[in-house]
Amino acid sequence: MENLIALVNRLQKACTELGDYGEESALPTLWDALPSIAVVGGQSSGKSSVLESVVGKDFLPRGSGIVTRRPLVLQLYYKEGREYAKFAHTSQTFTDFSAVRKEIADETDRETGRSKAISTKPIYLSIYSPNVVNLTLIDLPGLTKVAVDGQSDSIVQDIESMVRSYIEKPNCIILAVSPANQDLATSDAIKISREVDPRGERTFGVLTKIDLMDKGTDAVDILEGKSYKLQFPWIGVVNRSQADINKSVDMIAARWKEREYFSNSPDYSHLAKRMGSEHLGKVLSKHLESVIKSRIPSLQSMINKTIIDLETELSRIGRPIATDAGGKLYMIMEICRNFDQIFKEHLDGIRPGGEKVYQVFDNQLPAALKRLQFDKQLAMENVRKLITEADGYQPHLIAPEQGYRRLIESTLVTIKGPAEAAVDAVHAILKDLVHKSITETVVSL
Repeated sequence: MENLIALVNRLQKACTELGDYGEESALPTLWDALPSIAVVGGQSSGKSSVLESVVGKDFLPRGSGIVTRRPLVLQLYYKEGREYAKFAHTSQTFTDFSAVRKEIADETDRETGRSKAISTKPIYLSIYSPNVVNLTLIDLPGLTKVAVDGQSDSIVQDIESMVRSYIEKPNCIILAVSPANQDLATSDAIKISREVDPRGERTFGVLTKIDLMDKGTDAVDILEGKSYKLQFPWIGVVNRSQADINKSVDMIAARWKEREYFSNSPDYSHLAKRMGSEHLGKVLSKHLESVIKSRIPSLQSMINKTIIDLETELSRIGRPIATDAGGKLYMIMEICRNFDQIFKEHLDGIRPGGEKVYQVFDNQLPAALKRLQFDKQLAMENVRKLITEADGYQPHLIAPEQGYRRLIESTLVTIKGPAEAAVDAVHAILKDLVHKSITETVVSL
């Protein structure tokens, strides 16, 4: 049987590739029903390092402030042989993971511009490697408490709203990442996950930076579920230090160092078997698969309903266009020609509707202009006053240009209202004729 996670990945890709579906389409409902894992954490919580440890590769952009500015849907596939990555927005295959990092940054800039703004439009990345487990993770922008230079005042609320849009879904598994060297009571990830999942039934707690805690302190109470209990055991990880990153210590070596840390630590050795990024990946993969299994009946029912809805929509649209490229092009050109001819016939009076445009200019606009008080505005007394005022302190032998200009401008302001009303009326008529022409074109096929 095909791996369930890979199957869900295919369904997610299908929804993504169809794209631009309306709010009333069945596809958004199907997408929301698919189980997923959303990674949530505050800025500098170590969230990105956790993801890189699970993947075993450096591939995420780094820097200060909000680095992740778009959701990243990360689909991992266990596959023997060489490691490579593919994005949904390009056909290029990446074997250099530094190029993957650059492409994430570039694709973010294409959507948001070279600013610090965020976007809800996801980036889809698939990684194939013998060092990963089948898993789908959604990396979300880090929660923050203040906006920095170059960000809108609403950035704090915008990020929180984006995160909530994912984790509020009942089929979303929450991976709440918190640093051990900060008070858990102030953890952004725990605060927001507690609000949407108060019983901790779909939240996995991940504790980072355990090795950076003050001397004489430890995280045993948290990892044993005594400080904050979740349905699933807390998992501690030790990410690479900045010195390791600067020395380009690879992820495989970093995983080995992480295992050694927990195994040899007097505080955590009794928990070592369920600690570390490698264990985290396996636990999440197993849990995601079990959730998918439990949702299979409802997913199957929803997929069947989606198929019926889409087939109904297809039948409403009309018969399929010829499958060959030439046939498609000919059909499109024929539709355009038919529409052009029908629309022209409406305007020329061969079909009804075009005469309404004439009526606007022959009846509506002249009637509106006649109602204006031109006699008062263009009275000799008013004209003389405008010209005299334009003289300034020196009288002119010939009426000054400025006087005429003021007279013309005041008159144009007067007729602006009726003119705009006429334009709006013609626009409405033409819009209605376009819709009629489209309907008549479809019927004529």
